[in-house]
Amino acid sequence: MGLLDLLNGKFRQPAECIIKVGAAGEEITDLYPLLMEVTVDASRDRSVVATLRFETRRDEQGRWLIQDSGVFAPWEPIVIEAAFGSTTEEVMRGFIRQIKAAYPADAGETMVTVECQDDSLQLDRGHVREVWGGDLPTADQLIVTTILSNYGLLPDPENGAGQSNLVINQDETDIAFLRRRAEANGYDLLFRAGMVYFGPMRLDAEPQETIMTYAGQATNCLSFNVTDDGHQADQVSFDRAETAGAGTVSETVQSDLPLLGKYPATGQGAGLPEFSWRMSRQEGLSEEEWMARAQRRANDLSLRIKAEGELDGSLYGHVLRVGEPVGVDGVGDRYGGVYFVDTVKHVFNSDGYRMSFSLLRNAYGDNLADSGGLLASVL
Repeated sequence: MGLLDLLNGKFRQPAECIIKVGAAGEEITDLYPLLMEVTVDASRDRSVVATLRFETRRDEQGRWLIQDSGVFAPWEPIVIEAAFGSTTEEVMRGFIRQIKAAYPADAGETMVTVECQDDSLQLDRGHVREVWGGDLPTADQLIVTTILSNYGLLPDPENGAGQSNLVINQDETDIAFLRRRAEANGYDLLFRAGMVYFGPMRLDAEPQETIMTYAGQATNCLSFNVTDDGHQADQVSFDRAETAGAGTVSETVQSDLPLLGKYPATGQGAGLPEFSWRMSRQEGLSEEEWMARAQRRANDLSLRIKAEGELDGSLYGHVLRVGEPVGVDGVGDRYGGVYFVDTVKHVFNSDGYRMSFSLLRNAYGDNLADSGGLLASVL
């Protein structure tokens, strides 16, 4: 056990996958020997989906051990966790969406695939026609809280306020409507652990456990690759209606995200003009929504540094979460520092626990010491 392990109390043990099914949350202990692989795809802009692959056999009575076990059925609640020694962290929770059983010519190759989706699945069951704010103008915060309460879900305490003074027609499923409201505000919409985050990108949150490359025994990263794309605009321009009169005025928006580094990554070149991207006007949008969409676009464009790689989950000792910052150490002064987690693919199989990730950044310069993480305390 290395110095870093002693300082943060981490005891490295092989990570295990724990699966609980049903309203009572019963662990599928008897079925683990038949479990071949579990994958969970998490993203900031899509629902979290999971796939469980089982091999299966028939017993003496002709019953198949997986499909006839009475455990898996559509709409059964499911929770997938990663266990690190005596501690566990949730990877996803939701519902079983569908089950696929394959019966090839060779009975020894029979397989069952269980496909799952996060809690957003239950918001996609019915088409809703509703006029929000019909009697009295309402606000996004109230709309979100009301919808989530219908499904036993809680709003995250860090949710954004959204827009107010709203009168909106809903003519779609609840999840489609919430995604539309998130887009209108330039917000993320994330389902996690029975709560829903509806708010701006949280670049200023406390960074997760540092991703370590080339760090001897403290190394937990198997690969790390950076793409530094300079051909992205530094600002977004659009035309908006004048405060008085029927004309329009040009508006320019730059990113308002906190810097994930010491100095901004911009597309400015020596002697080159400003790099701007123009948004086409969409009819029917309020000025507030139009500004929020432009701001989100400017923020997305500012995240021009993109990284991807793979973590050894057992060595990392945690579940890497999307929509939150994470530190990266060992890749140099320019590209080392805090990044924002965009996607994570979790894979549990015979090789262990792996996490393939994609990260975003809007700045250069190693700022890990400024983030107050473990490495800063060591150095």
